[in-house]
Amino acid sequence: MAVDRTLEDKELGSLFVRVNARARRLTFRTKEDGIYVTVPPGTTLAEVKNAIEQLRPRLKAAKQKQARPLIDLNFRIDTEFFKLSLTSGQRERFLSRSELGGMQIICPPDADFADENLQAWLRKVIEEALRRNAKIILPPRLYMLSMQHGLPYKSVKINSSSGRWGSCSARGNINLSYYLVLLPKHLIDYVLLHELTHTREMNHGERFWALLDKMTDGKAQALRNELKGYRTDF
Repeated sequence: MAVDRTLEDKELGSLFVRVNARARRLTFRTKEDGIYVTVPPGTTLAEVKNAIEQLRPRLKAAKQKQARPLIDLNFRIDTEFFKLSLTSGQRERFLSRSELGGMQIICPPDADFADENLQAWLRKVIEEALRRNAKIILPPRLYMLSMQHGLPYKSVKINSSSGRWGSCSARGNINLSYYLVLLPKHLIDYVLLHELTHTREMNHGERFWALLDKMTDGKAQALRNELKGYRTDF
């Protein structure tokens, strides 16, 4: 393999591969312009590509985190089930007003939005609001679709997954990311139906897609492709 090589990936973007004589293993570092891969001498291209595939979910999540926008007075979330705005107030402390479907954060006039600790706190406050909304919105919708299509499940939990929208165990336990409430209603339903389909078909074989297609008026693949345009984050 060449000493310096750039790989292009549809999901991950540019991966810059560099050989380091001191390296003992492959390491990945995500930066704004791409993912930097450091490899020991003698590493083959096949080994690099295999490591990328094994780490793809983590690399994708790290890339999304790196691309997070600054939460400041210009930051907005305006989706069907959740709306967020930040406004400048007169008090010296942050105040938040939260209700089903929305949240407003009132900020001190001298708030330093470049401060990393403030960014982390704001993100945590918003994520908790998303969690509360998801717990109210998603379980009833899942139950309704379950009853409508005759696909029972054992339990449902809301989590903070930023790598996948949902999952279903072999026992019928469904986990849903609270980031789902940032999706349009038809894509929320697609994810819920996807996980319900796994209560009958645990893999993604032909029978899985045939059943999901039947429940989505033949639009399963189109909805799947549309979902790829969204991210489990904000």
